[in-house]
Amino acid sequence: MEVYTTENEQVDAVRHFFAENGKALAIGIVLGIAALGGWRYWQSHENTALTEASASFQQASAALVDNKADSVANLEKFAQSNTNSYGVFAALQLAEHFAQAKDFANAEKQLTLASQHAKDDNLLSMVNYRLARVQLQENKLDDALKTLDNVKGDGWMAMQQEVRGDVLLAKGDTKGARDAYSKGLDSKPSQTLLTMLRMKLNNLSS
Repeated sequence: MEVYTTENEQVDAVRHFFAENGKALAIGIVLGIAALGGWRYWQSHENTALTEASASFQQASAALVDNKADSVANLEKFAQSNTNSYGVFAALQLAEHFAQAKDFANAEKQLTLASQHAKDDNLLSMVNYRLARVQLQENKLDDALKTLDNVKGDGWMAMQQEVRGDVLLAKGDTKGARDAYSKGLDSKPSQTLLTMLRMKLNNLSS
């Protein structure tokens, strides 16, 4: 970089720089301001959209709980049109509704939709855990095992291994089921799940 020895030379250099680059700098400043304004608008738009989605979800969810007419169709429409967490929650609620009615095909459909939209790892593990249980009910045993591979995280290990053991037992793999239940016991399960896993292991031994 050239060193300027006098104040006048420095002033002349600055003037010369802005004469050559002033237009480009002005455009850059305008674009920067526009980008900042666009970012703030986008954030505001996202917050507004999430607030509206929250209100719509609560309304549709309450309608389903109250068994109001068209409540299932309305919540299905909401789940399909919202790819955020509220859409996932809607699909989970619908899946539970269908599972309780033993309509496992529609429960699987909603959980598959939820798995496509869930962005949080913990939420995605919960969706896949429930999906594997539904697939077990449908006797889609190989699909259930593949789904269980996507249930990740230490907090899910015991529950994942319990369902894996159930699926393997349904496939006639007693040894595999025993190994899965044992891994579940080693994964620091809750007291309720601990009792359940021990009972299932004892049943295999009898």
